[in-house]
Amino acid sequence: MIDEAISKKLDVKSLLSSSKTIRLADLGCAVGPNTFDAMQNIIDLIKLKCQTQLPTSPMPEFQVFFNDQPANDFNTLFKSIPPKREYFAAGVPGSFYERLFPDSSLHVVYSSYALHWLSKVPEALEDKNSPAWNKGRIHHASAAEEVRRAYAVQWANDLSNFLNARAREIVPGGIIVIVTPSIPDGMEYSEISTGMMYNCMASILLDIAKRGLISEEQVDAFNLPTYAAPPGEFVSVVENNEYFNIVTMGESNPSPWLTDDVHVDMNEFVNHIRAAMEGMFNKHFAREIVNEMFERLEVRLSEISVEMESAYKDKIQAFYVLQRNDSG
Repeated sequence: MIDEAISKKLDVKSLLSSSKTIRLADLGCAVGPNTFDAMQNIIDLIKLKCQTQLPTSPMPEFQVFFNDQPANDFNTLFKSIPPKREYFAAGVPGSFYERLFPDSSLHVVYSSYALHWLSKVPEALEDKNSPAWNKGRIHHASAAEEVRRAYAVQWANDLSNFLNARAREIVPGGIIVIVTPSIPDGMEYSEISTGMMYNCMASILLDIAKRGLISEEQVDAFNLPTYAAPPGEFVSVVENNEYFNIVTMGESNPSPWLTDDVHVDMNEFVNHIRAAMEGMFNKHFAREIVNEMFERLEVRLSEISVEMESAYKDKIQAFYVLQRNDSG
């Protein structure tokens, strides 16, 4: 559906009337190789569209910008970039919740598994006098509704900032493709495997606190800055933004290969989670505490593997294709 939306909605004839170069950006690219595959796929779609709309014109040149936070390992990224790529490549460090590019300089923006990361932990979670004080937990899974709402408000504000920044950078008719963790409207986050995992993490940290190695206050003060928004909340933010229209959207199971006969390798799963999250834990807890937590997490998740694998997973990934309109 993403490919179809790009093929139908991206008017390359109009885009190339003011530029002979098509510029793409992957925002929150990490270190690949998925970013390279995604960029090449979009370029291939655009080339096919050029052959249809402009059969007698020369193929445009392509430039791809790879963006992530300055701490991202750009050295590894560019060491693994395809040597026979069909585009000029550049790295752009910085937060995608702010401006990154000049006015009207981009034609296609892609972002996969990045927009669920919040720009900061919601402030209400750090106030002991707030109804959203998240005592004994590190996420909104199984927490009070005030906690979930604080996450939702921060996420909506971040997405609004993201769209406002892209509205300046993307040409009219340009496209944004977003793939992100999600959850069906009305479903509790504790019903999916990721929510179960966050609850296990909190439980392990509290166990460590009971041994006196850390304080319960340290656990109470730590919250993961991640929010998988349901589609209804995403649509609401876009509709309140005057610059973009939703071309298509959908939900899917991100792991369709996991069946009753195929089981999760918990060691591999925890290593994957650790690679993404260890840095956040290390900023708040001593390294030996973090090491113990992840070691015990593998054991704990193995003990509840049946519940993890049977948890709801049909619609916990969402995709959206947005198009820049002519306003503003």
